[in-house]
Amino acid sequence: MTDTTIDQVAAAASAAARAFARTSPRERGAALVAVADALDAAASDLIAIAMRETGLGEARLTGEVRRTSWQLRLFADTIVDGAYLDARIDRADPEYVIGPRPDLRRMLEPVGPVLNFAASNFPFAFSVAGGDTAAALAAGCPVVVKAHSGHPELSRATAAVVIDALRGAGMPDGVFQLIEGQQNGVALLKDERIRAGAFTGSTHVGRMLADIAAAREVPIPFYGELGSVNPAYATYVDEALLDGFVTSVSGSAGQLCTKPGFLFVPEDADLASVTGTAGAVAEHRLLNPGIGRAFAQRREDVIGASGVEVLSAGETRTDENGQTYATPTVVTVDVDALVAAGDALLEESFGPLSVIVRYSDLSTLPALHAGLFPGNLTSTVHARPAELEDGSLAELVEVLAETSGRVLFGGWPTGVSVTPAMQHGGPYPATTSDGTSVGTAAITRFLRGVSYQNAPQALLPEPLRDDNPWGVPQSISEAGRSTDWGAFAR
Repeated sequence: MTDTTIDQVAAAASAAARAFARTSPRERGAALVAVADALDAAASDLIAIAMRETGLGEARLTGEVRRTSWQLRLFADTIVDGAYLDARIDRADPEYVIGPRPDLRRMLEPVGPVLNFAASNFPFAFSVAGGDTAAALAAGCPVVVKAHSGHPELSRATAAVVIDALRGAGMPDGVFQLIEGQQNGVALLKDERIRAGAFTGSTHVGRMLADIAAAREVPIPFYGELGSVNPAYATYVDEALLDGFVTSVSGSAGQLCTKPGFLFVPEDADLASVTGTAGAVAEHRLLNPGIGRAFAQRREDVIGASGVEVLSAGETRTDENGQTYATPTVVTVDVDALVAAGDALLEESFGPLSVIVRYSDLSTLPALHAGLFPGNLTSTVHARPAELEDGSLAELVEVLAETSGRVLFGGWPTGVSVTPAMQHGGPYPATTSDGTSVGTAAITRFLRGVSYQNAPQALLPEPLRDDNPWGVPQSISEAGRSTDWGAFAR
């Protein structure tokens, strides 16, 4: 792709922005449903390509296509009534207690063209038609997706489905486009016509892109989901808990951003069942040769770290095509050795590997967590019912909430639910900006507030007009109410 083509992509997205922003929520919602229907119709062909390019299984990919199409439908329902616009109207009030108030009307409007860097580990749900794309389109922003090099054929095929569906739904040309290549992605991120960026991937690449977005002459918001080790804390251990842990660590070969990288257990916990459970897991291909090489090296580094005891060594092998296959590696270490090892153990292991940490004093866990894990997508607590009710874990839970986007009680963090109350984001380094990339709140990343003061009705956006042609919810502050301020707080 040439610089001229990149310029054409940016120009097309920019040209589509105003017309797309003017589409009503119902029109845009119908377009999202059309994309969802088209993806479902093409699912069998797309899944076959994905299996070949990523090594992920048919069942996993089938579920991922379903998640992708239904999250598009969820966003359609989210925007169709217009509540997401947060339309507010303050009537003019000459008797306003802190000085005469003009007529003010505020709503959320699209930020403009969005550049979305697709992820490798979710070739549907976090890729071409995934959550970031769905949220930006729902907000009324044209989207340019930078395809991931790990599944280029799938990216092209998916993009063709999306473009055709949007065109059939009457959306403007240029509202969705696909580019390939790292240099092209960087060049477009620097283009002044791109107004926001989204990314899911490694800490190194995500931080590099975030710095580029911040260093522009006009900086733009960049929503990067980076690394996370997702610590879990258990006050007890039994075979069922350990089985669930191994399942979560080994699912999709551990190539999930919410995989529990650490499990803290009492120092006298019996971990014998881990060896058999992990050893029974069949090998799984990693996503691409680069990830395979990185995991093989990371596994060697962890096993070789001081103080590490191997519970299940696991294996890696590389085939004639350079693809790596792996089985789970689980090791154990005490708290002192973990702290002494530093990044040698604390760094994320992207793949089927996790560290079980033995602790001697439950009361030390809050400070330990705060010092070792400053930002994560998730943190998890496993405790007996009485411990959850007696307040003994309150300080730990407070620290987990301060350093995590989602705090779980029981269960495991893999298998993120796409739902309005989901928070899939967390303090840095989990994300560059503490928003969510999953769930309907993700739309807010691609909206900005605009107020109109004393504007004539004919020049107001439809959601702020008195006749409210889109029929959206309006929060109206009538004149004369300011003298009652504070009455409800007394």
